[in-house]
Amino acid sequence: MNNPAPDAIAPSLSLIEQLAHDAISTLPAPYRAAASAIRLRVEDFAPDDLLEAMDLHDPFELTGLYDGIPLTEKSVTDQPLGPDVIWLFRRPILDEWAERGDVAIGDLVTHVLIHELAHHFGWTDDDIAKVDPWWE
Repeated sequence: MNNPAPDAIAPSLSLIEQLAHDAISTLPAPYRAAASAIRLRVEDFAPDDLLEAMDLHDPFELTGLYDGIPLTEKSVTDQPLGPDVIWLFRRPILDEWAERGDVAIGDLVTHVLIHELAHHFGWTDDDIAKVDPWWE
């Protein structure tokens, strides 16, 4: 039996996670350490209770999610309730990747990750554009 070419196999959860960590490692220095402190979770789909809380009916609608308190809203007097988490949802990301057909999977994972980091850092669209010139 012939083995399929590596680029013909859907990227695994661990590859999506590695691509996200690679993207974090390329962030500008002021953001890299803080982004590295955020917990990264990669799942096939968002849990049902999360989709329900967001009033989403199709799990393919959500490629990523930031779960935490943005740095712009945190106070030194706040007691942490848990780590900030960025969720990446593999199947919706793969679905978008296949539909587009014109973007590398690493670029798409980076784009989703940067969008979620923007929630954490309180970035404006201009701030995002400096880190992720997605449309160029």
